[in-house]
Amino acid sequence: MLVTGLSVALAGCGGGSDNGNASPSASSAGSSSPSASASASAPASSPASSDKKVTINMMHLWPEGSSAQQNKIVNQIIKEYQDEHPNVTIKQEVLENEQYKSKMKVLSASNKLPDVGMTWAAGYLQPFVEGNLFAPVDDLLQGELKDKFVSGTTEAYAINGKTYALPLEFNITPVYYNKKIFEKYNLKAPTTYAEFQEVVKTLTQNGVAPIALGNKDRWTGSLWYMYLADRIAGSQTLADAITGKVSFKDAGLVQAAKEVQTLVDENAFNKGFNGLSNDEGKSEFLNGKAAMYMMGTWELPNFTTNQDIPQEFRDSVGFFKFPTVDGGKGNIDSWVGGPGVGLFVAENSAVKEEAKSFVEYFVKRWGEQSVTDAGVIPATKVDTASIQLPQLYIDLLNEMNKATSITLFADVQMKASAAETHLNQIQALFGKAVTPDQFADEHDKAIAAGQ
Repeated sequence: MLVTGLSVALAGCGGGSDNGNASPSASSAGSSSPSASASASAPASSPASSDKKVTINMMHLWPEGSSAQQNKIVNQIIKEYQDEHPNVTIKQEVLENEQYKSKMKVLSASNKLPDVGMTWAAGYLQPFVEGNLFAPVDDLLQGELKDKFVSGTTEAYAINGKTYALPLEFNITPVYYNKKIFEKYNLKAPTTYAEFQEVVKTLTQNGVAPIALGNKDRWTGSLWYMYLADRIAGSQTLADAITGKVSFKDAGLVQAAKEVQTLVDENAFNKGFNGLSNDEGKSEFLNGKAAMYMMGTWELPNFTTNQDIPQEFRDSVGFFKFPTVDGGKGNIDSWVGGPGVGLFVAENSAVKEEAKSFVEYFVKRWGEQSVTDAGVIPATKVDTASIQLPQLYIDLLNEMNKATSITLFADVQMKASAAETHLNQIQALFGKAVTPDQFADEHDKAIAAGQ
């Protein structure tokens, strides 16, 4: 089974998400090894062979606490790189998702970004490129990484013909569910929205929270709205609305917003969901207090390879595709997802060539190790035929290979100001602080402003 075979139509942004927006928990900054003094930029020719002491500052969002497998691989790759390049020291700063975004804003304002860091694609990437903060990395796509990426992944990081980051992951977003809870109440994974509502009704009647959600982070709720919009209005209408070609007042999109509030009225989500972070919401699922949890496939390690999570629970996790809605235009094989986080090199880095060399090495090694060591679906092509993998991973990889379309996360596609409006409106929608019509109006205004 080859990821090479993946062929999907990626909505928006030249074919390419996170998701994506990964959401690890907080962690203090750390260093992978003793500090060394930073050097001036080394010559582009053979930076790895230089004896000059070099420090590369790296900032990422995979803390040891909630992204244990990814964190482990990062440290392993850094150790291997430093062993092979004894003149280089990689210093890490590790932040959880929202803290990471906040610090990126602060650092970009003073043009003091780390030498290597993580970014999302499309709309998130654009202001950094317009501010000349990220260095083009097209040269790396002509070296050892040439033809190594899954089609449609690097394109999501391209603006005006230049590539400004290299993706590490490719994600789709399933609904994970606790098979033991479903079996206890004689429930089956739903394929239609009517069946899904019956599942919600049965669980609430038996005192079980149907869905784990931490919507303080807002993008988590956006996933639910996006799927409802996709299934009701269709993936093309959703994609066109996000990019400003269609109004959010489209009847199908307004109906999707209404369905979000219907789920809230039906107590489909865990108590206090709008004030909980994603990690706090996720814990409801991990602790068996909620039956379902929607999230990107970057969570696969927690359900397959993470030894800190009991094997009994990992064995009980299944998934289903977001159900079809009767009379809706959406396809059950249409997904929300896309390229996940990617690595950038700061344009004004004093060690730009050394940083690029490290990024090339990191991406190559990540593709090799993330599958077997973490159960992550990488953005680079991997032949999994001879690799022993968890069944959950194999099943989701199969689904990815037959996807009819993948719509990039809304907040990633939109420009910064519009994305912020979208996220604020999502939280207001779930909190019933706005009506579906007001939700649509605010989106149209923000997108029309073009910021």
